Amino acid sequence: MMRSVLFRYLLPIAVAVGLMAFVGVPYVDHVLGGWFQTDVRMRARLAMTSVGEPLAALMDPRDPARAQAYLERVASDERLLGFVVCRPDGATILRTRQVPASVACPDGSALEPHSESLPPPRADRLAVSGFDLTTASGQNYRVLVVHDLGYIDRRQATARNFMLAFALIAAGALALVFAFGIRMLLQKWIRLLVGDISSRRFLDDAHSSDPSMPVLMEVRQALRDMEKSQRLEIEFLENWSPQALQQVVREQLEACPMMVVSNREPYIHNLDSSGMPVVQVPASGMVTAIEPIMRACSGTWIAHGSGSADRLVVDHRDHVRVPPDDPSYDLRRVWLSSEEEEGYYYGFSNEGLWPLCHLAYVRPAFREEDWKHYVAVNKRFADVVASEADGSEPVVLIQDFHFALLPKLIRDRGVKATIALFWHIPWPNAETFGVCPWKREILLHMLSADILGFHTRYHCQNFLATVDRLIECQIDQEHMTITHQGHVCRVKPYPISIEWPPRWLANTPPHQEARLSVRRRWGIGENVRIGVGVERWDFTKGILERFQAVETLFDKHPQWRGRLTFLQVAAPSRSKLPAYKALQDQTHSELERINSRFGTADWKPIVLIGEHQEPAQVFELYRAADFCLVNSLHDGMNLVAKEFVAARDDEDGVLVLSAFTGAARELVEALIVNPFDVSETANAIVAALDMDREERRKRMQLMRRTVSEANVYRWAGRLLLDVARIRQRQTLTHWTEDS
Repeated sequence: MMRSVLFRYLLPIAVAVGLMAFVGVPYVDHVLGGWFQTDVRMRARLAMTSVGEPLAALMDPRDPARAQAYLERVASDERLLGFVVCRPDGATILRTRQVPASVACPDGSALEPHSESLPPPRADRLAVSGFDLTTASGQNYRVLVVHDLGYIDRRQATARNFMLAFALIAAGALALVFAFGIRMLLQKWIRLLVGDISSRRFLDDAHSSDPSMPVLMEVRQALRDMEKSQRLEIEFLENWSPQALQQVVREQLEACPMMVVSNREPYIHNLDSSGMPVVQVPASGMVTAIEPIMRACSGTWIAHGSGSADRLVVDHRDHVRVPPDDPSYDLRRVWLSSEEEEGYYYGFSNEGLWPLCHLAYVRPAFREEDWKHYVAVNKRFADVVASEADGSEPVVLIQDFHFALLPKLIRDRGVKATIALFWHIPWPNAETFGVCPWKREILLHMLSADILGFHTRYHCQNFLATVDRLIECQIDQEHMTITHQGHVCRVKPYPISIEWPPRWLANTPPHQEARLSVRRRWGIGENVRIGVGVERWDFTKGILERFQAVETLFDKHPQWRGRLTFLQVAAPSRSKLPAYKALQDQTHSELERINSRFGTADWKPIVLIGEHQEPAQVFELYRAADFCLVNSLHDGMNLVAKEFVAARDDEDGVLVLSAFTGAARELVEALIVNPFDVSETANAIVAALDMDREERRKRMQLMRRTVSEANVYRWAGRLLLDVARIRQRQTLTHWTEDS
């Protein structure tokens, strides 16, 4: 029987271990070797792509010192030994310090005009890749990128040792299981012969070479180490920056044309008192998020030209280069008549869709004349997109509820575009959206997009439920896709964010200077604490509830009277609309009532800044504040909360945040409140004022880490990577159809 067990169990184990040791290890060596060689070639191309333009600008055969210094700074990677720059005749122009003498420039006759690499010198374990470089003056050079291949041997040895160790551990574990089974079988025989014998766990005695660590614990530890290494690699890949975004556009999207379409323009030109055009950045969360993307990726931004001087600064194609201080992309302005703006923007968009999607208890108004203007303006923008595309196959990123019809209208004009529509505001439940008279038309036009993006998964689920109720189509709940008439639309959450770090911080004074400046400007005493709120004047932002919470605080905690001033920035917005005009009147009324009730000759409980503030001024307020109150009644994301966190590089200040914002799902270290409960909001403000420095620091550290990692470049990167995958699948489909 033991011989049968030997051949049935132990022999297969030994054969498996032998195959792994003598077949698996060489195979892994071969695969890893090829992988690393490919990796080195790719790294050489990336290195040359990065240094090519700066190096061409620095190259001067009479004085190569600047180019030498630049290449020395670049050659800091442990695998990248350095660079050699050669003339076409084989003469060496410059060589960085770590490049071995064995790497020499090739003769002009030995070098093919378009060759990419030279054979590596085997003795030195080097990889040498050659690239052509042409300066602006027409001079030609050959740049050799030299990599050290020694790390390949080290990594192959590590992988080989790991496989052998894994094979031995696996064999040991199987042997232990086999021994445990034999032991149990022997114990059963012994019980039959001499009675029951107490037993103990065999695996407790099984130890590895380390007498303090059992074998299975060692295996688990090795797996944990591997998982940690993978997490670190993923974290590195998720560290999004403008450069990473440019890499996605260049490689994944093959530098295809990019267009952003929005109602609001990123820069407005207005006439000042002297009749000269001045530039203004609008108070808009959408602009805050999208503008850094366009600065990083270039392209064309199509928007409504609403400034009084907008027509004065555009060219004959209605284009103007922006930003004004460092132009990096085109702004294409679209002109609307006052009637069109009244019906499309103020009417259907802001009296209809805006209150419909926000649960702020303002009744939406739907008028047929407004709907006609909405359709007409969407068609106008579709014509502009088609004109700007001019036969190309662009990526079109449509922003917000102003252009719900645009995806289908662009398709109808024959533009072969990959279209993503991002909805910056909440999407209501199916029953609420059913109030809209033109609900089916809106949904059918939206479904022509390739991607529909929302801030949260909850909004995505609301949209899927709305489509399921109103449109006959195929919905895949698991993959969140909607198939209608053969077209697949993907619905995904993309929590939007801000750039990190915000560029406005560069010109913002330090925190102490900011506090002194804000105190002087608004007449706030030295011993008075400062709270801040920054919003557009909108009924969804909870400004009235905010004032009532401050009033409740002074009622319940009179010790704070004279010791706290709340600064409220309320940028005028949509003042033509009756609901907004009523809100502004009511805000002023509440302000006067509260200030007259509690204020003194030298102290005001609330200071209202009812005019537009430039971003640098807003960030100065953030730096000066002890707390920031964001109590929106309903919001898609709310980027004010993230801006406040980004501004606090002193790791101080407290964020009081509404539970009904998308940001509350990410910034969980804020003090989360129900904005409709003014007593709860007042208590949260007191908690923020009483919070000790260490707790404020820990909370702010965690929130800053969240905002820095989940920045707007990550938002755009995830969206554009999904767009790239869709384009690649579409290309494969075209190939299949053509064949």
